[in-house]
Amino acid sequence: MVLNKSVKRLENSMCELTITVDKESIEKAYSERINKYRKDLQIPGFRKGMAPLSVIERKWGDAIREEATFSTLESAVGEATKDLEMTERPLPYSTPELQDEEKLIPFKKDEDVTFTVKYESYPVFELPQYKGLEIEVDEAEVTDDDVNEEIERLRDQNAIVRKKDGEIAKGDIVTLSYVELDEEGKPVAETERKDFTFTCGTTYNYYRIDDDIVGMKKGDEKVIDKKYADDDVTFKGRSVKLSVKIDEVKFRDLPEVDDDFAQDVKSEYKTVEDLKKGTREKLEKEAEEKAKNDKMNALVDKLVESVKIDIPSSMLKVELDNSWRNFVKQSGLDDKTLDMFLKMQNNTKEQIMEDWKPSAEKNIKAQLIMEAIQKKEDFKLDEEEYEKKCSEQLKDIADEETKGYYKELIKDEMQYSMVPSFLLENNSFKTGKKVSFKEYMGR
Repeated sequence: MVLNKSVKRLENSMCELTITVDKESIEKAYSERINKYRKDLQIPGFRKGMAPLSVIERKWGDAIREEATFSTLESAVGEATKDLEMTERPLPYSTPELQDEEKLIPFKKDEDVTFTVKYESYPVFELPQYKGLEIEVDEAEVTDDDVNEEIERLRDQNAIVRKKDGEIAKGDIVTLSYVELDEEGKPVAETERKDFTFTCGTTYNYYRIDDDIVGMKKGDEKVIDKKYADDDVTFKGRSVKLSVKIDEVKFRDLPEVDDDFAQDVKSEYKTVEDLKKGTREKLEKEAEEKAKNDKMNALVDKLVESVKIDIPSSMLKVELDNSWRNFVKQSGLDDKTLDMFLKMQNNTKEQIMEDWKPSAEKNIKAQLIMEAIQKKEDFKLDEEEYEKKCSEQLKDIADEETKGYYKELIKDEMQYSMVPSFLLENNSFKTGKKVSFKEYMGR
């Protein structure tokens, strides 16, 4: 089918593939297609399937030849690209586009056809230096105050929740109902929410009315006027009237910090001192894990800044679409409700995705760099671990060709997972500033 082909790389991770298809393949496709039409067409004056080919060719020959030729060209693209290098093949989500179609038509009988398609391909770039770098990262210091604050959190976890008749204070658990009011003071039905429960002071509520309900009691009702800042992410300068009714107030009755409490937290702890020591060790381990992640993130940032990569638009679209699906899933809202909230915020899906673009481009670049390092280093796997994983994951696959395909995927996945450790081992890190544990962990 394909007599010859040539690939030319263009800017912005585009490729131009020129293919020549032999006339025999085109004529065969044309013959098969016209005979199929002959069998199916009902032409006046002839029995079904018995009309002469000359009659069909005279009436529909050009259209059938065009249809057969385009189908052959499409198949030729698939044949021509399957054995190209990864950096020359079309991306899975990039459809090759035929160029100068008008110059190809009308197709002529018994002639080879040379045509060109353009498509986005895997980006080509030079890897920056990724070994022997020195990166500066901050370091956390766990203090007695951090330990005490963590023990307070444990007290809160072990608290007994009791009903409260008095006024709402920060830290109380509040159940309330609310609805927005329009300019005439009438309820906006789609904003109504009943029996909504949250802890006052956490701002884990859509309108962030924590301060506004402090001092209210069970059964109290109130209209809250809220004016949000112009740079507010959710409301962007809106003014809101919110009718609120307090349905229930509860408080957490905290246990005393004594030896019994220490034993409740962990059976190994016998005394308060054991609890404090164990808590400090836990926080230091958390800081150590974050330090490892921070080192990796700082290193990746350095690599991303050091290289120019043209991100294909189709690759960026896939990344943004995935982010949007995760966003919708995490919101817990259906499409209609989410769309309503976006409109209330003078926002759109398109604007949100536009805001996400820089982050998405950075994520893609980081992944491309990591994949390039993986390929260049060609890490050696632990054969026993590799075979064990293959055996576990492919036990229900009998076909050897299919199994071989998935074994390659498993190998690729295992090698990719080795890149972070390799980078951490082959670069050095120096301490920047010492920060508090709370600031370091973003608490």
